[in-house]
Amino acid sequence: MIKQDLKSLEEKSIYVIREAKIKFPKIAALWSMGKDSTAMLALARKAFLGKVPFPVIHIDNGIDFPETYQFREDLTKKWNLDLIVAKSKIKPELSGFACCGANKTVELKKVMKQYGFDALIVSIRRDEHGIRAKERYFSPRNEKFKWNYKDQPAELWDDYSSKLDDKGHVRIHPLLDFNEIDIWNLTQKNKIPVNPLYFSRNGYRYRSLGCTHCTIPLKSKVTNLNGIIKELSTTKIEERAGREQDKERAYVMEKLRALGYM
Repeated sequence: MIKQDLKSLEEKSIYVIREAKIKFPKIAALWSMGKDSTAMLALARKAFLGKVPFPVIHIDNGIDFPETYQFREDLTKKWNLDLIVAKSKIKPELSGFACCGANKTVELKKVMKQYGFDALIVSIRRDEHGIRAKERYFSPRNEKFKWNYKDQPAELWDDYSSKLDDKGHVRIHPLLDFNEIDIWNLTQKNKIPVNPLYFSRNGYRYRSLGCTHCTIPLKSKVTNLNGIIKELSTTKIEERAGREQDKERAYVMEKLRALGYM
């Protein structure tokens, strides 16, 4: 990946979001209340004069952190979001964690069908996982949500073509070229609201947020954005060290992604 400055990353992401809105009449965005998806919504507001012009979906397993639910309610009101909350079930599945794996994809399928969405904006980054590194800005899924990573559309000279079957949809990934520090620099630059769980409490903070069953905090004394950016410039601890899911293993993640996992 070619290293880009923050201004270029931001401009490209805004371009991708605008292109997606033009290409797909029934588009929505996934929001977990984490740093990446919140930054993505902030860029959407910047792209469309302070408004997110499409519905925002939260797949809720019912066991997110209280701070996360409060953050959702506060920002939904502040940004006047068109929020759709879909409840996912907790039951055994292939990742080994019943809370935040394939079960959320099952509920997402229902929501996509119910509202007739033909495209979905997702805030994944290439640097998060080797399987996600294979993604494109515009990535088609078939009717069963399956992703064929060996057969993806070319993306040349900002021409983001997409092959969509009659009953499938396209995933839009405007943050692909960002890394973790880029997201925090963007957050600081644009004064984007932050889930308080990312800041230290009693000597621990979260770097990657899931739910209460599969996310653990890491040692840190950071209490502000400057501290986060400084900490990340020296740490050797991986971003997802606090995520306990077996889905982080490459072969499990590949299966989940092929089945439509976010």
